[in-house]
Amino acid sequence: MSTEPAGTEAVLRLAQWFSPGFPVGAFAWSHGLETALAEGRVDRGGVEAWLEGVLEDGAGRADAALLAAAHGAEGAALAGVDALARALAPSAERLAETVEQGTAFARTVSALWPDRAVEALAYPVAVGRAAALHGLALELTAVMYLQGFIGNLVAVATRAVPLGQTEAQAMLARLTARCEGVARQAIAGGIEGLGTASFAADVAAMRHETLYSRVFRS
Repeated sequence: MSTEPAGTEAVLRLAQWFSPGFPVGAFAWSHGLETALAEGRVDRGGVEAWLEGVLEDGAGRADAALLAAAHGAEGAALAGVDALARALAPSAERLAETVEQGTAFARTVSALWPDRAVEALAYPVAVGRAAALHGLALELTAVMYLQGFIGNLVAVATRAVPLGQTEAQAMLARLTARCEGVARQAIAGGIEGLGTASFAADVAAMRHETLYSRVFRS
C-alpha cells in the first residue's frame, strides 16, 4: 500500500461500512463453511487453511477484482461488472449472498449519503461503486473489504466449530495479514485475470442447499 497515510475520514468511513454492525446481514451467511464442518471436511485444525483458500484462491480474490473493476465504472460498464459478478456465483445461495448483501449495503449507504446514492448491485460491485463516489482509494477499500469478508467467516467459525475468542482473533490476525497481498494481486490482474480455484468451497456451497439442518443461509 502507499506509504502516505490514508485520511482519517476515509479510514473511518470504510471501518463503518465493514463493521459487523453495518446492516448487510453478513452474519447470516457461512459461504459453504457450515457444510464443510457438518460433513467433516473441515475440523478445528483445518478451518484456517480452508479460510485461507477462500481468501486467496476463491471469492476473496474474485471480489477484490470485481470491486476494482466497479471503482469508477458507470452505465453499461458498471452493469457489465455486476452481471459478471452474478454469473460467477457457483450456487443459488452464493448468488443470494452477494445480491442480498449488496442490495442492503446500497440501501443503507444511499440513505446515509443520498447525494451519492448507489443502485442495488452485487456486494463487491456496490462497494466499488460507493467507494468511487465517496472518493475513497481503491487499494485501501479492497484491503478493508477483504478484512471484513474474512472477519465474518472467522466469526462463523467461532460459532460453528466452535473456536475460543482468543483463538479466533489470532486466526483473524494471521488472515488479515494476507489481505493486502490478495488485494494488490487482484487489482493488478484486473477482470482479465479473474479466476478462482476454491473448488471444495464451491461444492460445499452447492451442497448447503440440501443440508438437513442449517443455521446459516449459505
